[in-house]
Amino acid sequence: MKLKHNINPVLLQFINFIILVYSFVTYIPWYILSGSRQAIAKAKQVKAKPVNNKPGGAYRSVNSLHCLASVLYPGCDTLDKVFKYAKTKFKDKKLLGTREILKEEDEIQPSGKVFKKVILGKYTWLSYEDVYVKAVNFGNGLAVLGQQPKTNIAIFCETRAEWMIAAQACFMCNYQLVTLYATLGGPAIVHGLNETEVTTIITSKELMQTKLKEIVSQVPLLRHIITVDGKPTTWSEFPKGVIVHTMASVQAMGAKADIGNKQQARPVPSDIAVIMYTSGSTGVPKGVMISHSNIIAGITGMAERIPNLGEKDIYIGYLPLAHVLELSAELVCLSHGCRIGYSSPQTLADQSSKIKKGSKGDVTTLKPTLMAAVPEIMDRIYKNVMNKVNEMTSFQRNLFILAYNYKMEQISKGYTTPLCDSLIFRKVRMLLGGKIRILLCGGAPLSAATQRFMNICFCCPVGQGYGLTESAGAGTITEVWDYTTGRVGAPLVCCEIKLMNWEEGGYYNTDKPYPRGEILIGGQNVTVGYYKNEVRTKKDFTVDENGQRWLHTGDIGEFHQDGCLKIIDRKKDLVKLQAGEYVSLGKVEAALKNLPLVDNICAYASSFHSYVIGFVVPNQKELAELARKKGFKGTWEEICNSPEMEKEVLKVLAEAAVAANLEKFEIPVKIRLSPDPWTPETGLVTDAFKLKRKELTAYYQMDIERMYG
Repeated sequence: MKLKHNINPVLLQFINFIILVYSFVTYIPWYILSGSRQAIAKAKQVKAKPVNNKPGGAYRSVNSLHCLASVLYPGCDTLDKVFKYAKTKFKDKKLLGTREILKEEDEIQPSGKVFKKVILGKYTWLSYEDVYVKAVNFGNGLAVLGQQPKTNIAIFCETRAEWMIAAQACFMCNYQLVTLYATLGGPAIVHGLNETEVTTIITSKELMQTKLKEIVSQVPLLRHIITVDGKPTTWSEFPKGVIVHTMASVQAMGAKADIGNKQQARPVPSDIAVIMYTSGSTGVPKGVMISHSNIIAGITGMAERIPNLGEKDIYIGYLPLAHVLELSAELVCLSHGCRIGYSSPQTLADQSSKIKKGSKGDVTTLKPTLMAAVPEIMDRIYKNVMNKVNEMTSFQRNLFILAYNYKMEQISKGYTTPLCDSLIFRKVRMLLGGKIRILLCGGAPLSAATQRFMNICFCCPVGQGYGLTESAGAGTITEVWDYTTGRVGAPLVCCEIKLMNWEEGGYYNTDKPYPRGEILIGGQNVTVGYYKNEVRTKKDFTVDENGQRWLHTGDIGEFHQDGCLKIIDRKKDLVKLQAGEYVSLGKVEAALKNLPLVDNICAYASSFHSYVIGFVVPNQKELAELARKKGFKGTWEEICNSPEMEKEVLKVLAEAAVAANLEKFEIPVKIRLSPDPWTPETGLVTDAFKLKRKELTAYYQMDIERMYG
């Protein structure tokens, strides 16, 4: 969608004439020199085809029509072999980087709150050889502590170099790595640790003090806690029989250990590498059993979609490594000689919450070429930049809008705009370091407006991916020369995808012009199932007559003529209203969440009522300005609790809903404004910022009863 300007029509005609002349003069040199004509041709090509002409037939990438890919390098069929191959090939190259903390300060806010601020130094790097040695020693040290092959060991830690070192140690020694989000609540952590019967947990000092301290007595089998960043201060309430070690001390044990006479049990492809606990968006977290062959197939498919991946690339790791998107992305980089520099959402950019004003955030220092993000983060960047644009002078704003609209037209035709990129969008691009060549988005659907904004302002392709923990993160990724929006690309070379009829929702794989239905993913990347949950495993996974394993995703998709998939609905998000109309809650949220006034939104509907309601986290600056215009005075909580302001926000939502072509019954009739943001720490969203509908419903139960009267 084009941005609106307020330029004099006569002046606009003159500017358009200048642009036309410029485009004409530069077209031939651009066509000869840029090589973009090949990209235009590739963008128009068919990317996936059905393997047969039957309705519901599986679609495969045109690069794997006859045989699905399953191995990254010949003979490397387990993760320990992949790392050994990479270590041999890239031995002295930099692999994992961490910034040292130069100074920590407490900064007192006007409200009286104290925020911890840091000044960080340069990145210090470990080479492939360094990481390999540390992983070998750590694995041997765990064996000294009594860890046996094919037994579970948990990691509950922030994204950092030690996380990856510990994971590689487990892959080498065939320990089954149980991953838990660092933001999970106490009951979910206890559930994961007790269900997997772990005796050892790897964590950090901070998480040990803030999370584990409260629940360790509820994990009776726990014997060893290993802190990755030094030993914490002793704590008197420690249960008897639990020993705290540092990662360095375990590595020292491993370096001295005599394992020459021990027959080490190396993994085979079918062995479980990771038991990954989901974020629990639909209830208690489930442990997904992911084998070595599942992960390798998945990263093989992902790597094929990233052109020229190699030693020149730098990836910034800041999403939770307990999330399949981040783990897969880092393993792709590790296996191709890329550097991985670690960060966190609090230190990512110069404006991030923990970075002291005037000092540099991680992207400015690292200047990554590759980055993964979830839609919530991209939506925030989009809104922040657009707010800055609205604060510009009239001349600056109109110049930005003209360049934005011009570039939108050009990239829709497959053309590049080097002059706009260097003169207008350079400052925006510097927000992510200035060197990003590919942004990969996953974890949830990305709105078309945000995707197009990122394409234009960050001057790079935005690859939208689709995959689940249950498919080892692999499913589809858009190709870098595909600048269409709202689609998630063609199936990866490691898997095939078919659509199954869903009669209740009215989706059929015989629909015209596009076949529609529930998305089923098949291939070597489809995981083993859920840990100690045979009933759910049988429900979500099936095996066909050819022995192919299929994952029933619960998502509804449609295949376009070029073989690209579009996610159009979700079975769990569909609610039948009292009068019989079906409402897709996700569709309603997608239409409204990009409004400047909305930071987050959750639509809610009940089959016992005839209308939709919603919970909205408003943007504080925008809502305060709206309240000022309407003459409403009060604290932030008073503004949010005001029925008058609810009505004003509803008007804005209704206008946007009509503009987005929502049906009348899909438009929220009543809302609750929430003064508090939804963060993973509140338990109302996952680490990927997906809504936890069950928890949100419980949290706002009194408001639901009020709104339904």
